[in-house]
Amino acid sequence: MLTLERAPLLFGHDPTPGLLALDLADGGRALRLWARRGGAVVSELAPFAPFLLTADAALVGEAPGLVALEPLAGPGELAWRARFAAWADALAARDRCRERSGQPANAPGAPYRFLADPVHQYLLATGRTSFGGLAFDDLRRLALDIEVVTTEGWEFPSAARPDDRIVAVALADSTGFRHVVRGDRLDERALLEECTRLVRERDPDVLEGHNIFRFDLEYLEARARRHGVALAWGRDGSALRGRPARLSIAERTIGYRRYEVAGRHIVDTWILAQLHDAGTRDLPGFGLKDLARHFGVAAPARTYVDPARISREFREDPERLMAYAADDAVETLGLAAILAPPYVAQARVVPFDYQACTLRGAAAKIDALLLREYLHRAHAVPLPRPVAAVGGGHTAILQQGVARPVLHVDVTSLYPSLMLAGPIAPASDTLGVFLELLRHLRDFRVRAKRLARETAEPRERAHLLALQQSFKILINAFYGYLAFGGGHWNDFEAANRVTAEGRALVTALIERLAGLGATPVEADTDGVYFVPPPGHAPADDEPLLERVAAGLPPGIQLELDGRFAAMLSYKMKTYALLDARGRLLLKGSAFRSRGIEPFQRQLIEEIVRALLEGRRAEVRGLVDRWLADFGAHRVAPRLFARTETLQESVEAYRERVQAGARPPSAAYELALGSGRALQPGDQVSYYVAGRSAGVAVNEYARLLTDWDPARPDENAEYYQAKVLEVWERFRPFTELDGLRPFVEEPAPKSQLSLF
Repeated sequence: MLTLERAPLLFGHDPTPGLLALDLADGGRALRLWARRGGAVVSELAPFAPFLLTADAALVGEAPGLVALEPLAGPGELAWRARFAAWADALAARDRCRERSGQPANAPGAPYRFLADPVHQYLLATGRTSFGGLAFDDLRRLALDIEVVTTEGWEFPSAARPDDRIVAVALADSTGFRHVVRGDRLDERALLEECTRLVRERDPDVLEGHNIFRFDLEYLEARARRHGVALAWGRDGSALRGRPARLSIAERTIGYRRYEVAGRHIVDTWILAQLHDAGTRDLPGFGLKDLARHFGVAAPARTYVDPARISREFREDPERLMAYAADDAVETLGLAAILAPPYVAQARVVPFDYQACTLRGAAAKIDALLLREYLHRAHAVPLPRPVAAVGGGHTAILQQGVARPVLHVDVTSLYPSLMLAGPIAPASDTLGVFLELLRHLRDFRVRAKRLARETAEPRERAHLLALQQSFKILINAFYGYLAFGGGHWNDFEAANRVTAEGRALVTALIERLAGLGATPVEADTDGVYFVPPPGHAPADDEPLLERVAAGLPPGIQLELDGRFAAMLSYKMKTYALLDARGRLLLKGSAFRSRGIEPFQRQLIEEIVRALLEGRRAEVRGLVDRWLADFGAHRVAPRLFARTETLQESVEAYRERVQAGARPPSAAYELALGSGRALQPGDQVSYYVAGRSAGVAVNEYARLLTDWDPARPDENAEYYQAKVLEVWERFRPFTELDGLRPFVEEPAPKSQLSLF
């Protein structure tokens, strides 16, 4: 296998290969290490001296179990590293620091730092990383999916309900193994024991599941507890263990139960999909079936079963249900093969294990890389600086309407390039590690991409592409790290310098393009969409790019990122692109928001495509068709149902409504009446019944599962009003031929406004 030469700053100072997993052992005095060597999995104990960083040596004083108190060089506030004999001693020292300082652990201004993950501590202290010399395909991965039945009279399953139970555990692994542990042949206790036997027998490095943290494992854990069965899935025979946790992805905070098992990693493809969508905003939803179709891993002949019919299928056609469960496990395995490789590659770089890499933010990983190097050089660590405001990038809409053709030019890695060219780095980074890391990542990404193009070996190409994608994720996080409140080397003034220089550069691009006869249409943070000068041909692209790039600062590179047959410039940060192959790309929440019903997204896509293809006269006919279909109840319920994600617990919602702190919500009212223990991150799908467009939604909302095709009761007038609102938004574009200079107009006052 081709490899990139090791850079200790990036890959760690200890090149020990094949490390698979780690777990606390020997009463917290050691870590159990599992590694793959010569094709076999071996384990060994490694000595471990947990540590704590402090600004004041007196805080740890004569703490029990203290084995060393080392001064660290340099101006950082955390100038002492205290080492302890065992993990329990380090925890006690943390509590001692909290009591003496009056500051909770890891509060931004606390004069001490304690890292609560022993594996993270070990990797930081030793300079080791996971999976050295291994590619994604070298990992043995086992996907798991369960099916459960619900007691008659209840709509949602509950592991606490005695007669609800698991009736299938489907397993599929990366070696081709496929099996369903069947609840029509085993009672639940025997099913759980057989599942445990198979996990131990297949001996995976990674357990995968879709929503495995928030459903499958919680359900398995509860039912195993009921039957007194130990889910002894660990490589050392230890049981599955879980604890409450929270995860922030973009604007969402998700509550879940984080599970761990010794010697293995647990990876949730539902979470991986959330992470993917935070950057792309292109997923149709987060359900396994939608994702499998979107990413092309759904088998054409796979079995589908309505979730509401699981109990009936189990009674009437168990073979069909088992086939459905097996297909779910296979799709989960396929989905992970697409979404997980960059995180496996990250585990070869950052001092977190693989599971933690899927659950920790990019800024935290940058902080860990800096921290590892500072500790390696025995250098003091600064405390995070207080949070301050940071200006944004330059975005502008210059023309409105349909443009054709359109080119997009952008600055390659704008913010990282500005930081390297500036140079712009945290003032507290006295060792210069921040820019050195960034430069290494940029150079290694370029080389990984080049090697991926040159190699003819598919497995090697996949490995290198995953590596470069992982580097890209980390590179793009460096600017965000400057404004990361928890970053030890954060610097809000430096972050403002980066965005200010970025705004100036994009403004210069706009002016340069206009001066060359092009028509700038929209500017985003790092590039510009424009109509090329009159008479421009594709062969003129590179010469035009060279003229635009003339005079740019050293280290700043332009690239032609796209050529499109047409573009609809709708409003700020909201546009649509049609490529030469007829593919439509919609950008902006007004087009892609999950806060609108699916039929609105479909109608918007139909209208936008008609406008881009020059069929303005057909738009009103599209609108009339939807109006007629709603009037005749011909629209499928999945198209008019709205799906909302709960952002807070139902208990917190109830308290806030009673206190007058928020209005009633249809999704939460339905959640309260469902009898299901819903939590933040869960989704509720509902539709609006009644008559007239002005109904109170929270009073007339009905669960989607209550819709009866024999007696459709959706509110036709309500949904027709939404169709007409979309028409009013796009009607001006049906009357506009080409572009017009954009003029900001006040948003219409409409209770139903989608945009």
